Amino acid sequence: MNRLLLIRYGEIALKGGNRPFFEKRLLRNIQDSLWGLRPFEVTFRRGRYYVKISDDNLFAAQQRLQKVFGVVSISPVFEAELNIEDIYSEAYKLLEANYTPGMSFKVNTRRSNKNFPNTSPEVNSNTGAYLLDRGLDLKVDVHNPNIVINIDIREKGAYLYSQTIPGPGGMPVGVTGKGLLLLSGGIDSPVAGWMASKRGIEMEALHFHSPPFTGEGAINKVMDLCKVLSAYSGNITLHLAPFTEIQKQIRQNCPEPMLITLMRRIMFRVAERLALQRKISALFTGESLGQVASQTLENLVAINDVTSIPILRPLISFDKEEIINISRKINAFDISIRPFEDCCTLFVPRHPVTRPTIEELQKAEEKIPVEELVKDCLENIETRTIKSRE
Repeated sequence: MNRLLLIRYGEIALKGGNRPFFEKRLLRNIQDSLWGLRPFEVTFRRGRYYVKISDDNLFAAQQRLQKVFGVVSISPVFEAELNIEDIYSEAYKLLEANYTPGMSFKVNTRRSNKNFPNTSPEVNSNTGAYLLDRGLDLKVDVHNPNIVINIDIREKGAYLYSQTIPGPGGMPVGVTGKGLLLLSGGIDSPVAGWMASKRGIEMEALHFHSPPFTGEGAINKVMDLCKVLSAYSGNITLHLAPFTEIQKQIRQNCPEPMLITLMRRIMFRVAERLALQRKISALFTGESLGQVASQTLENLVAINDVTSIPILRPLISFDKEEIINISRKINAFDISIRPFEDCCTLFVPRHPVTRPTIEELQKAEEKIPVEELVKDCLENIETRTIKSRE
């Protein structure tokens, strides 16, 4: 037996003449999310998507659709013909599927099809009377019912539902361009990537690792974080950049307090060039203002100094607890706290500089072959694809 899922969007409705572009992208993302659950059929009518899918795959489809950005809510629905008798029949099926003796109910009708002969109040009262006459132990409660039977009368049919399952909202992934996420193994950067994807960014990820100081455990951790993000964003291209030689050069030749800031300046040089190669418009990071010494305003300005493309920081004003809450919500937290170090935690100075000047940093960089190190790092990047449904 096939069932029907009704999918609603939100701010796409505000896009005016560009709305069809957003609607088509969301349609494609919905179809992609249901990969492996065939047979299914997705149709679009007047601001609503309808997924016809087998009963066996209904729950799995709901779970996947709850991770499609642009989807505001989902409802399993019963479909009725545009006549009042069929609406009565489907309302009874819906009630029966959720019935417990002594329960209360309410009927709520939305009639966007004004050609339907019965008004919304008439459908409410007549459907309620029909259900009360079926011999079930029921009562009407319009203020606090156990179940609300919603009837949505539209151009092609009537749709009845009692559940409204929240989706993630936001914009369909892919409608606002491409970004490169600097992905560490920590808590913050995966959350930043999730938030960027929520605003429609198609994301690639760049991770710096330092073999032999960081091992396969750290890389597997980052791949698992990409897997979590890919459930929301689709397939993710992960770039693994070797950083060992860069860290050695900085540690041996530069002032210790500047170590983290100098490392990050080179990371962002590598990230910018990779982004330009990949035709990516902006960099995304998990930096939060003042959270650690390397994220003071002066340090962020010093990092921005080495790039010409935008660096976007979705978490800039978040506190740690807010970030952790989102990390738990998207099931990334338990992965992020695995005890595998990334390259940023290896050589942390005892007293990192918090207010460096760009002139001081540039003078320190004269002691290392910056251009050669950046070029060598780029040439040795390994690229992997993390598939969302593998």
